Amino acid sequence: MTDHRTGCMVCGKPLRYLETPEQRECVYCHQVKKTDTVCEDGHFVCDRCHRLGADDAIQQFCTATDETDPVRIALTLMQNPVVHMHGPEHHFLVPAVLLAAYCNVTGAKEKKAKLIATARERAAVIPGGACGFMGDCGAAVGTGIFISLVTGATPLSHREWQQANMVVAESLMEVARNGGPRCCKRNTFLAIRGAVAFAAEHLGVKIPLDPKVTCRFSGMNKECRMTDCPFYPER
Repeated sequence: MTDHRTGCMVCGKPLRYLETPEQRECVYCHQVKKTDTVCEDGHFVCDRCHRLGADDAIQQFCTATDETDPVRIALTLMQNPVVHMHGPEHHFLVPAVLLAAYCNVTGAKEKKAKLIATARERAAVIPGGACGFMGDCGAAVGTGIFISLVTGATPLSHREWQQANMVVAESLMEVARNGGPRCCKRNTFLAIRGAVAFAAEHLGVKIPLDPKVTCRFSGMNKECRMTDCPFYPER
C-alpha cells in the first residue's frame, strides 16, 4: 500500500455511493448513522471521525472496540490518514491498543476509558524524535505506560515500579536489535509484541496476538529496511 490517504480510511479501497442512504455503523466510533457512502468492502466512517485528530481517533476507537488483538487494533488505526507514517501519535497508540486489548481480555471494560485517557496524558510528554535524539523510542516507553497503568505503579511502588521499567528496557532492546533508521510502524509492532509477552509472563494475562504480523506501509516509508525488517511482507 503506497497511499492510505485516499479511498477508504480503513482499507484504502475505492468508495462507492449508494442510491438510497442506509443506516451503517461507523468503524471507529461504532455509532449508527445514515450514509450514502461506503467502500467496496462495506466499511463506513462517519464525518465526525473523518475530522478527528490522531490522538482523538486513537482514544475513541480504542475505548469503543471489542477487539482483543492489539496489533489488529493498531493496524485499523494506522489506516486512518490522521495517523501518519511516522510521528509521536505512535507514543500514545502503543499503550492505547494494549490497554484496549487488556481490558477486553480481562473483562475490565468499565476501566478502559479512564485508563486510555490517562495514557494519552502521559504519552503527550514524550517528544517526537526521542528514538534518535534521546535513545528512548516512544513506542517502547508506551509499553511502560501500559504496564504502569494496569499495575497501578507510582514512583514509590516496589514490584510495580520494577515491572514498568523492565518492560521498557526489554522493548528498547528489541527496538535497538532491529536497527535504524526510524520506522514508527516497525517499532510499534515490536513494542506491542514485547508487551504482550511481558504481560503473559509477569501478569498472567494472555492477550491474543497474530504471530504473522505483516507491515502494510513499506511503500510509504522512504527509509524502509525492506527484507531486514521482520515485518516486511516479502521477507
